[in-house]
Amino acid sequence: MAGTTPSVVVLSGGISHERDVSLRSGRRVVDALARLGWAVTTAEPDARLLTALLEQRPDVVWPALHGASGEDGSLRALLDVSGLTYIGSRGPAARLAWDKPTAKRIVSDAGGTTPASVTLTREVFREIGARSAIDTILGSMSEQLVVKPARGGSAQGVTVVDEAQQLPRALMDAFTYADEALIEQRITGTEVAVGVLDGDEGAEALPAVEIVPRSGFYGFEERYTAGATRFYTPARVPAEVAEAAGDLAVVAHRAMGLRHLSRADLVIDGEGRPWFLESNVMPGLTETSLLPQALLSTGRDLSSAYAAITQRALAGA
Repeated sequence: MAGTTPSVVVLSGGISHERDVSLRSGRRVVDALARLGWAVTTAEPDARLLTALLEQRPDVVWPALHGASGEDGSLRALLDVSGLTYIGSRGPAARLAWDKPTAKRIVSDAGGTTPASVTLTREVFREIGARSAIDTILGSMSEQLVVKPARGGSAQGVTVVDEAQQLPRALMDAFTYADEALIEQRITGTEVAVGVLDGDEGAEALPAVEIVPRSGFYGFEERYTAGATRFYTPARVPAEVAEAAGDLAVVAHRAMGLRHLSRADLVIDGEGRPWFLESNVMPGLTETSLLPQALLSTGRDLSSAYAAITQRALAGA
């Protein structure tokens, strides 16, 4: 590699619900690395992908794929057995993070705080009846809940529940995207996202990005529509609270064995305590995404930052 520029294939698109977001993330990665003069091409995950990659043998594959096709660990496991070098967490670690109930348990076991929750399958919901399931849930949790698919991203299928009568519809919306729904006690406070990058000294938390959606809910449209959400980087919280949020994001990154980059979604309650919600093994990299905003806030440009991530993969780190 000495004296040469790496060849990179950026994977984007796919057939998940987050296809359009992935295409936008992929374009941003391509643009950033191309500015360095690197040989960067794109590819979609299809029946020819693995054959083409094995024939081409790029120096690095960057899976800028969101949703199941890029984050559930399956494609990454195939890249593992193919011997191809790629950016991001390996297959088994990605599978842990993709499953929100599993990720919450791992982070809790590692000493992190995460809201109380119940996981409900579509089959059980149908068999025992909505009324029975809801009465049981509300017997141990308040009506202030968040219902989300147990696996998925970009807030698709997520509902904020204020009253018990909203719960059946919220569960059905979640079941549209996954066979399991996570019913989580809602923590009221400041929403933040904390990116984590692996470096020479280990995992490092980037500045927390504070999220203030104009609608009051950080849903799909609020994430990817310019102007729909205000972001503050660094977050407008005391330094010790920001440090605690960063520590929690690093705990999640390490506990699940994530690699190169990740992003933890957290909420900080009124007492300044951060709560872990989920981790993303391939954070969005669009023009409105949070990890790029955090990187830019540190004075780094995206080209050099993405190059550094790529070089870590090339070095086998």
